[in-house]
Amino acid sequence: MPLVVLLIGSGAFFCLYVRLRPLFHMGHATAVTLGKYDSDDDPGHISHFQALSTALAATIGVGNIGGVAIAVTQGGAGAVFWMWVAAVVGMGTKFFSCTLSQIYRGRDERGALLGGTMYTIELGLGKKFRPLAIMFCTFGLFGCLPMFQSNQVAELLDAQFGLNPLLTGAGCVALVALVAFGGVERIGAVTGRFVPVMCVLYLGMALCVLFVRSDIAVEVFGRIFREAFTGSAAAGGAMGIGFQQAMMIGVRRAAFSNEAGLGTAPLAHGAAKTNEPVREGLVAMLGPFIDTIVVCSLTAFVILSSGLETVGEISGVSLTADSVESALGAPGRALLVLIVMMFAISTMVSYSYYGKRCFAYLFGAKSDGVYTWFYLGGIFVGAWWSAGTVVNFIDTALALMAVPNLIATLLLAPKVKAAATDYFNRLRAE
Repeated sequence: MPLVVLLIGSGAFFCLYVRLRPLFHMGHATAVTLGKYDSDDDPGHISHFQALSTALAATIGVGNIGGVAIAVTQGGAGAVFWMWVAAVVGMGTKFFSCTLSQIYRGRDERGALLGGTMYTIELGLGKKFRPLAIMFCTFGLFGCLPMFQSNQVAELLDAQFGLNPLLTGAGCVALVALVAFGGVERIGAVTGRFVPVMCVLYLGMALCVLFVRSDIAVEVFGRIFREAFTGSAAAGGAMGIGFQQAMMIGVRRAAFSNEAGLGTAPLAHGAAKTNEPVREGLVAMLGPFIDTIVVCSLTAFVILSSGLETVGEISGVSLTADSVESALGAPGRALLVLIVMMFAISTMVSYSYYGKRCFAYLFGAKSDGVYTWFYLGGIFVGAWWSAGTVVNFIDTALALMAVPNLIATLLLAPKVKAAATDYFNRLRAE
């Protein structure tokens, strides 16, 4: 519950503190993302689009497919409403934290220009706050392990083809290793091509389900709003789900999905080429909208329209797969297997950069290759751990990353407000 209050409360504060102005500039944010203001002369390593793609590759993943299924089975249809609430206020949080990642950029021992929560803390708040930066990076070493992704891929391939989870884990390790050792430039190049394709495939499949079951669309969305405040029957109907449980589960799963407030996205957006920090904050703001409002909502409809969320024997990505199959048959399930693989690999690739940045801050840039091996080991272990163990482990680490990130963002909020006011005034004068 404290994490729910912290994420929702701080996000609402950020939105109101700038009078919702960033939310009214979604069109401008899209133009920035598509390259209207790109310049190779600006400081940084990757474009606005590549930065958003890297962040989205980490957030649009198995959490959007398996995570939403877990939210619905544990929190009922009402959990989806609270995911939306968390996403809207999360847009404000992302705007603030990623703008700060551009305002306070540091250099590692190799001279590379970098941004992220640890640099925001150290450069923005001063050396006396460095323990917060160390806390963020320490838990980031574990929170950025993509164990849930390898776990859900292993679960799906085991259910679909009877493939041993150890073999799935080894395969995931091999694929990720091809990209993870290449640095942010290679990661940005790969995700910049990968993310649009997987998003189009998934949205197309989900819209087909929406078309097939359009007759119950109103009923499904009615359940989401109604059960957000009244609760619902749990999986199998054995016990009731109350308002508080629906809210907590919805916010937790939204936080896991779009990562607003956790401090991971600033690591990607801090590497973007720009001399206007507010621009990158606006680009980052699109992340929770795409991830949760669009992708997670479609997953929720696919599941809730099938009625399988109350069966009780299935959950996670297997529930989503069964829901798709009930509407589109075996071809739909096969397509979902492919999409899950794409989502999982893209997330694993992006998270490798996040973890390496945390490791490099703690132990030096020349040692970040050591973390890559630790990271690959985490992928392998996640494939055969139980889903419940993985979710609890990662949720705890991510929650502990959020604390120093939100403290720093709240303390430095006036800096963002001043930069945003100046930028929007100049934009209006153009």
